[in-house]
Amino acid sequence: MLKFVLALTLLLPAGTQASDYQQLVELFHQWRAFEQSGTHNGAPDYRAATMARKHQQLKKLQRQLLALDPAGWSLEQQVDYHLVRAEMNGMDFNIRVLKPWARDPAYYTSVWTYQSDTPAHEGPTHHALVELWTYQFPLNRSAEAKLAADLATIPPLLEQARENLVGNARELWIAGIGDLRGQARALQELADKTATAGQPLRAAVKQATDATREFVAWLEREGEKKTGPSGIGRDNYSWYLRHVHLVPLSWEDEVRLLQRELDRAHASLRLEEHRNRKLPQIDDISSPEEYEQRSNEAATKYLAFLADNDILEMRDYMDPALRARLGSFVPEEKRNFFRRAIHLEPMTLWTHFYHWWDLARMEEEPHPSPIRRGPLLYNIFDSRAEGVATGVEEMMMHAGLYDDNPRAREIVWIMLAQRAARGLGSLYAHANEFTLKEARDFHVAWTPRGWMREDLDLLGFEQLLYLRQPGYGTSYITGKYLIEQLMAERSEQLGDEFKLKDFFTEMDDAGVIPVSLIRWQLTGRDNQIRAMLEE
Repeated sequence: MLKFVLALTLLLPAGTQASDYQQLVELFHQWRAFEQSGTHNGAPDYRAATMARKHQQLKKLQRQLLALDPAGWSLEQQVDYHLVRAEMNGMDFNIRVLKPWARDPAYYTSVWTYQSDTPAHEGPTHHALVELWTYQFPLNRSAEAKLAADLATIPPLLEQARENLVGNARELWIAGIGDLRGQARALQELADKTATAGQPLRAAVKQATDATREFVAWLEREGEKKTGPSGIGRDNYSWYLRHVHLVPLSWEDEVRLLQRELDRAHASLRLEEHRNRKLPQIDDISSPEEYEQRSNEAATKYLAFLADNDILEMRDYMDPALRARLGSFVPEEKRNFFRRAIHLEPMTLWTHFYHWWDLARMEEEPHPSPIRRGPLLYNIFDSRAEGVATGVEEMMMHAGLYDDNPRAREIVWIMLAQRAARGLGSLYAHANEFTLKEARDFHVAWTPRGWMREDLDLLGFEQLLYLRQPGYGTSYITGKYLIEQLMAERSEQLGDEFKLKDFFTEMDDAGVIPVSLIRWQLTGRDNQIRAMLEE
């Protein structure tokens, strides 16, 4: 019945009596406060009784949303309605199916030493994270007090986790222990950094470190008892795609799409290698000095390319946002997949750094709608954030970025193959047709030139993340496909009036939201949203 009424809401003709859009905004703020609420002994509360109670309260909020009638609202306001609906569906799915607080030890990781390049952290996270990357060391007294308070949530949260973690997902459990070991190392490094800090902070660091190490030992003992699958299954995966991330595809659709892109990437790489067979290879960057020079030259060249060719509307924040993320030289033996690419042709990754422009835009040009202004919950932003970042890698190649360096085109195809391979592995893992190791092995085997290796930390990080967060491992390719589809439809609508710069501007102006909703807003075509509501 709920599904039918929601579908009917879309089908009502324009001009039907509409509820006040302001009621949606008020409900959104009520929903966000509810989503983050609840503590127990000074830590977020994920106990079974609490989550069951929240599920009942969530249903009341969903009924309040259903009582609104957006049919007469502007198209942008109707899009906002569906963003709130998707977020509520995200909590519903987490409580019914994903249950990260009960199945996923990595959910209880608190300490983050780096900023995500997406609007919020990738994967499920709890509500009391310690964002170490936001602190400037050495700390002043005020910062010490704040950090001590942040760290104080870790011991009671990990104590509660022993009650909450009743799931039987073996691979999530075993692999997730590594994240908590990483937290213990980060806390030990923090202890070294704050050795001369005040006693309250030093005590908080020690208590958090001890609690984490004890929790790891408990996880290791309990892990021996875990025997069950970790994937959520095809049907749950498809429901999640369509009703939470608003991706108009199924598990089967994504398998076909990613296999096609994997085949295309490998075939295109071979053709590119043949075309370039008489050209010299690109020289690796071999020193810190060369890295600084070539990475900055690449940033300058890329920004000039975008401006000179009328591809993007340039903003003052784009240059500093890019240069702040250029990184530093890494010796060859320590390079992961992406560092290999950067040390050959930095621009192949600078294109993907569209991410950092997204974040700078959210800060410098906040969206007028409060519903789109900050990060969407449950990684609902992934098709847009990862889809554009991945899509522009190939788009800029086709637009001529590497015309003076054809060998760089080979790197673009290698990166596409790697993303298709890792996404396919994650799909089969969620269907419980691959073990996590088999997903990793597939990822390694189908990444060209041996650039992805079994011993790389990146491999374990990526496949665990994608098992923890359904749809994320495929979002790079599916989002890219949806952006390309949108570009095709927009160009068909506008004909000779289509301009690449205008396309990117109107897409960015819509916010970092699901591509299906951007498509509806830009083209007026709501068939994808209708189909997902009516199924």
